[in-house]
Amino acid sequence: MRVHRLIAILLLVESRGKIKAKDLALALETSVRSIYRDIDVLAEAGIPMTTTSGPNGGISLMEGYTVNLRQLNGDEVINLYLSGLGFYPGAQNESGLKLKNALLKLEKSLPAPYQEDIRKARSAFLFDDTPWWSERPALPCLESLRAALWRSYKIKVIYRKVNGELSCRKLQPYGLVVKQGDWYLVGFCETAGELRTFKCERITSVEGLEEEYTIPEDFSLEAFWGSREKIFRQNRRAEEFYPVLIKMRKPHPELISKLEVMKTLVKRNDHILTVNMYSYEQACDKVMTLPADIEVLEPVMLREYIKEKILLLQKVYF
Repeated sequence: MRVHRLIAILLLVESRGKIKAKDLALALETSVRSIYRDIDVLAEAGIPMTTTSGPNGGISLMEGYTVNLRQLNGDEVINLYLSGLGFYPGAQNESGLKLKNALLKLEKSLPAPYQEDIRKARSAFLFDDTPWWSERPALPCLESLRAALWRSYKIKVIYRKVNGELSCRKLQPYGLVVKQGDWYLVGFCETAGELRTFKCERITSVEGLEEEYTIPEDFSLEAFWGSREKIFRQNRRAEEFYPVLIKMRKPHPELISKLEVMKTLVKRNDHILTVNMYSYEQACDKVMTLPADIEVLEPVMLREYIKEKILLLQKVYF
């Protein structure tokens, strides 16, 4: 949305003092031409933007002018950034309220037509990320975790394990990760002496210790999470492996895209697929929803289940 780009341009120009159009375009993933159009819009709205050429040139605000973005404090700017990670203006929690206050301050700096856009968007669009059949778990300690991470302060937490057992741990927060609406804390556990991942909904209390720590320079949150995610998937595949051999007499591309196909073999006009259905129980559910022209070849136990199911259905319907 263009209004978001105008906000970002104001934030970047005011915070850096001067920035080149190509750097703005790169940061905002748009064209240099679009950046100059946005600059014209801001200038026409009465915000004195200046552009200078040369090696030391760039886009800046007229000397002595401010759009009052500096009235945003550090936490508010952080919350603006975190809004892209899962905090929303309507969220009824501490971080959501901080974000709303920051947006209200920022809104005053925009040209009048764009203030109206924001008001219309707020009334016309609603983001509801809660599942239909259950509520997202409460995260009462999330703001405390974020603050400790940002200030590089150690924390003492009470963590609830999967079996319900509570444990006390001293942690050095390294990062927060959001995965499909669930929040995870990556941190060095001094109690265990190693780097671990903690599900934030299981952290029942946080005590800030105001003891500073330093994250190793070679640590990458993205790389760490990617490696743990890969290990998790490998473990799940090893634990949930149930290969099923099916024969397809005609293509079903939409169905294939939803299956974990491990191997494909073409015999004459038939396609023989080896599909992972994770367990016998899950396979029993899935095979009964397959199109009628698809035949399950193996395992024999699954074929017997299908035969028994068909016989039962015949007794009911015929």
